[in-house]
Amino acid sequence: MSEAIKTDVLIIGAGPCGLFAVFELGLLDIKAHLVDILDKIGGQCAELYPEKPIYDIPGIPFVTGHGLTEALLAQIKPFNPTFHLNEMVEKIEKIGDPGFRVTTDAGQVFECKVVVVSAGGGSFQPKRPPVPGIEAYEGTSVYYSVRRMEQFRDKNLLIVGGGDSALDWTLNLQPIARRVTLLHRRDDFRAAPHSVEQMRALVSAGKMDLKIGQVTGLEGEGGMLTGATVKGNDNAIARVSCDNLLPFFGLTMKLGPVANWGLSLQNNLVPVETSAFETSVPGIFAIGDINTYPGKLKLILCGFHEGALMAQKAYRYVYPDKRLVFQYTTSSSSLQKKLGVH
Repeated sequence: MSEAIKTDVLIIGAGPCGLFAVFELGLLDIKAHLVDILDKIGGQCAELYPEKPIYDIPGIPFVTGHGLTEALLAQIKPFNPTFHLNEMVEKIEKIGDPGFRVTTDAGQVFECKVVVVSAGGGSFQPKRPPVPGIEAYEGTSVYYSVRRMEQFRDKNLLIVGGGDSALDWTLNLQPIARRVTLLHRRDDFRAAPHSVEQMRALVSAGKMDLKIGQVTGLEGEGGMLTGATVKGNDNAIARVSCDNLLPFFGLTMKLGPVANWGLSLQNNLVPVETSAFETSVPGIFAIGDINTYPGKLKLILCGFHEGALMAQKAYRYVYPDKRLVFQYTTSSSSLQKKLGVH
């Protein structure tokens, strides 16, 4: 287990609401680290609809999910937040008043005075392909995400899927793997056209394989794969030798470990009071789609409002001996100096 990282606030979830919370906390000289299960910043905006138009952000008639994420990152740059991606919070322990020890599935430990849960609808969990017995290989030779490319060096890889994740990892892993086979149920891909062109060029050059069909069975012992049975669209059965299977069938939202954090839950959501959006545990806040209260609307703009009020109460935990003076960014020279615009 790594040495604990000490910070004022740990934000769980790096979607728009978590990002804007960094801004509101930063104005109050509160430092934040963010943990997200995804391999990128932006939450649902980045993972589910990066190109989908959003029309209800105040003052911005039109923006994409990716565009909003980029704008929020530019806005919080002065506060230099630290991101921990591809990690899922497994445990939250109370160690002080206030004070929390938070542990992720990667073994990283944080010690903080405030926790902000900004986890959207929960955590993104990979969709498991309907292959008999696949559970026996998960974590040893079947992986739903790539955390360390080096573990796939000199391996025979079978990558399954037709979206951006499948194509991106095909292109990234092809140079270091012994052999990569990409399998998709049809010869038509949802990924970026440039990625598809690169993949087809590698296939034409004999540097990787492309097969059309579906995995119907796995071979191996002790959790270690030796091959997979593939059924083609013509019903022909073939065997593909592989050390690792990487299925990219998309993600689904599940409450995940939030249920184990000791918070009160209501219909798989976290109830909060509405003066600061604090949960049943003092010092733990919930903002955005993960929380619930009378009149709640699941809108990004509402999550921004919740983050602003959360920061005011968080200040009391981080600086219990200081008086908070409310200031406006338009007129406060000290706030403008923090933002680098003074």
